[in-house]
Amino acid sequence: MAAPSVDATSLSFTSPPEEPITSPANLDGVAYLYGHPLLNSLSPPLHQTVYNALGLNWRQIPLSSVTGQSATYPPPYSRSPPIEKFLASIKANPKFVGSSVTMPHKVAIMPHLDDLTEHARQAGACNTIFLRTDPTTGQKSYVGTNTDCDGIREALVQNAPNPSRFRGRPALIIGGGGTARTAIYVLRRWLGASRIYIVNRDAVEVATILEEDRRRNPDPNALAPIIHVTDPAEAARLESPAAIVSGIPNYPPQTPEELNARAIIQAFLGTAATAESQQGVILEMCYHPVPWTEIAQLASAGGWKVILGSEALIWQGLEQAQLWTGEDVVGTPGLVQQVKDVVTKSVAERASNKSSL
Repeated sequence: MAAPSVDATSLSFTSPPEEPITSPANLDGVAYLYGHPLLNSLSPPLHQTVYNALGLNWRQIPLSSVTGQSATYPPPYSRSPPIEKFLASIKANPKFVGSSVTMPHKVAIMPHLDDLTEHARQAGACNTIFLRTDPTTGQKSYVGTNTDCDGIREALVQNAPNPSRFRGRPALIIGGGGTARTAIYVLRRWLGASRIYIVNRDAVEVATILEEDRRRNPDPNALAPIIHVTDPAEAARLESPAAIVSGIPNYPPQTPEELNARAIIQAFLGTAATAESQQGVILEMCYHPVPWTEIAQLASAGGWKVILGSEALIWQGLEQAQLWTGEDVVGTPGLVQQVKDVVTKSVAERASNKSSL
């Protein structure tokens, strides 16, 4: 079904008010979720599950919120404060323990932080701020990292029948945004991909990724090459990937570019039933508004093991919690399963609500 058309004359783009940066007096620690709008984020309940299990009087506070439904677009919501105001607030707040960072700030915030980890540099985006304290001076640094790297890695490794089969085999990335950049780093550094195919409807986005990669990694022979695949016939001839990361919205293809990209994806997925790749896996990062997408269905029908994107959400959130609390969150008995139960229930509820509309 085609996406609903929007009458431009009915659109309202009045700048929404900023969400106030609050720090409730009854809390011992406060984390933030920085970005906008944050209607569908599962981050606060995930982190609250961790805090409750560890006996911490902490809370993660979203810095934007949807305030109602409307015929205008976007619907009324409070936006997050500007970067300078946000950073000044957290630096003045002794209760601040860390922050998730989401769109539209994941790239723009990077130059404003004291330091960046290799995860953030290679992914080209920051989704997490944590505190680093100098053991000699006691001075705090505000450090940006990217726990989406940990999320994608663990989602693949924890759920693959045989993770060792990733090494020395090709991998495939679907999309040209931030997920694609992060996945390239993960597939190279931890999974040992021999080469990385990339499929996307927009050739300019892929060219940008390739240019960024050349600037970060000037030696073309040091890392697995990125290969832009633009023809379904070529995809059918290539060695089948052992791992796929899909990072595009769940919309039916409509334009010629989208239809061609879908044909290429189907050509790759159609090779899964061969003897060499029966254990191939696909991580479908799109889990909203429904966890089972068109690409997930195509992959499952082709013999691939489908890993839902909520798995990546869980593992990136657990890594954030470890950075903020200093506790062995993953090693705390029963805590990982508690977090999985909360996220699984929330995803199922939201999918049910969507299907009932």
